Amino acid sequence: MATPAQWFAGARPRTLPAAVVPVAVGTGVAAGAGGGVWWRALLALLVSLALQVGVNYANDYSDGVKGTDSDRVGPMRLVGSGAAPAPQVLAAALGCLLVAAVAGLVLVVSIQAWWLFGVGALCLLAAWFYTGGSRPYGYRALGEISVFVFFGLVAVAGTAYVQLEGLPWQAVVAAVPVGLLACALLVVNNLRDIVTDTPSGKRTLAVVLGDTRTRTLYTLCLLLPFTLLLGLAPTDPWVLIGLLALPLAIPPVKAVRGGAVGPALIATLQQTGRLQLVFGLLLALGLALS
Repeated sequence: MATPAQWFAGARPRTLPAAVVPVAVGTGVAAGAGGGVWWRALLALLVSLALQVGVNYANDYSDGVKGTDSDRVGPMRLVGSGAAPAPQVLAAALGCLLVAAVAGLVLVVSIQAWWLFGVGALCLLAAWFYTGGSRPYGYRALGEISVFVFFGLVAVAGTAYVQLEGLPWQAVVAAVPVGLLACALLVVNNLRDIVTDTPSGKRTLAVVLGDTRTRTLYTLCLLLPFTLLLGLAPTDPWVLIGLLALPLAIPPVKAVRGGAVGPALIATLQQTGRLQLVFGLLLALGLALS
């Protein structure tokens, strides 16, 4: 029987900035446009967090039953380590996805944008089939694309839309750096796991690109968001306060470019999440002030 601390670790809290940041930025866009609706923002946050934790538990379950997590360097997996039986982890995953679905349903009904049902369904399918099913797309080098789309474009634009009931161009532009930083989390995670993913048959993008090119991709995902702030600056100059987060990018970039491997990249994952959170909150503040 897994302890509460093990369940918490299995939820992979270091990945949660990927859920918080897009909602903060989308709310910053809405507030800057004078249309922030805080209860809708909180529901959007619940959707995002429940999806992220649900994805993490679903990955834990799917990888565990397939036997691809038996020799793991990174954070513990509940099924792979034997801490929790697979049915319990599956139930936790489905429970989280159900919470996301119900919260999303409330948002859809509140603004009567029925087409959002389709978006929500795609989010749930993407969450499950990342590692679930017989042909998981996460094993086919498509994980980063999914993260960019759903934890970047969809999450930022969706959060802004449910509050404004419209979509300003700032939401789309701001979603790009958010999506890139979310990708950086996955890239460094998969960089660490190349040595175990390759023999287990998990063809992540890191496995396909190889060690050197994956390190280059990580560096680009981490640094490009700062240059993209310049695209928003002419009309929203306050977004440049996001540059204050740049010093936080130095340690993880130095570690990755310096050849860090294995357990050393666990600290880099944490640093990446911290950078993403600080950058996202500063960007959200800048958009709100503009």
